[in-house]
Amino acid sequence: MTARLAQVPLRTPCTVTAIHGARPVRRRLLELGLVPGTLVSVIGVSPLGDPLELEVRGSRLSIRKKDALTIEVER
Repeated sequence: MTARLAQVPLRTPCTVTAIHGARPVRRRLLELGLVPGTLVSVIGVSPLGDPLELEVRGSRLSIRKKDALTIEVER
């Protein structure tokens, strides 16, 4: 089942399948380690819902919700 990363419940591990959106955003997300095949989970959301805190390859990073909507994942 594919979904967008911003729509996945907290602490649900999923695998990145594709990154869509503008080329500069795609490139930056790939540089951060969000490449297809990578295991990722949303571990926190700010009180207003933006940004999201992710766990990727043992590291934590924060990205904007609109960028998380460009990341396609599979549970």
